[in-house]
Amino acid sequence: MPDAHLIEHQVSQEELLRGNFLHAFRDTVCLPNQELATREYIVHPGAVMVIPMLETPDGLKLVLERQYRYPVGQVMIEFPAGKRDAGEDPWRCAQRELQEETGYTARQWARAGVLHPVIAYSTEVIEIWFAKELIGGPRQLDHEEFLDVFLATPAQLMAWCQAGLVTDAKTLTGALWLQNSLSGQWPLVWQPLD
Repeated sequence: MPDAHLIEHQVSQEELLRGNFLHAFRDTVCLPNQELATREYIVHPGAVMVIPMLETPDGLKLVLERQYRYPVGQVMIEFPAGKRDAGEDPWRCAQRELQEETGYTARQWARAGVLHPVIAYSTEVIEIWFAKELIGGPRQLDHEEFLDVFLATPAQLMAWCQAGLVTDAKTLTGALWLQNSLSGQWPLVWQPLD
């Protein structure tokens, strides 16, 4: 389907902020009707999210985190996730974040897809990865990172999503992927860790 009637073209760009993590801009754009408008947005380095699945004697459990998120002022339930370092391969980033935040490593990995969490004002892309055949070990949290790791069943996660206890966009998207992959609707292609 042709999209030319929807595309906006950059006329000029103004840098608003260059922080340690985020880079903000205000662009003037030419709209499809030839009028000018402004677009403010954040350039983000990209991130990964991992859906770690742990087989226990009591059945499948998910490795989740509880972490205080300053911008919203509350503790959130989330899947492990983190930003990519410059030039870092997303799969390597997923492995690193899983181990650093939870202590787990995984023998099997599957890439599910991508998520654009805030398309109105950010370039952020989150790659979604599944991990299984988990092996526990020590965590290596950053010195400014504080989070709890806990286990829950898929049914518990879905109930928390429905009740509004899970509101993080990436975790909600992860729950959708999980539900559809467990039902067989969205099959995953697993690959062993090399």
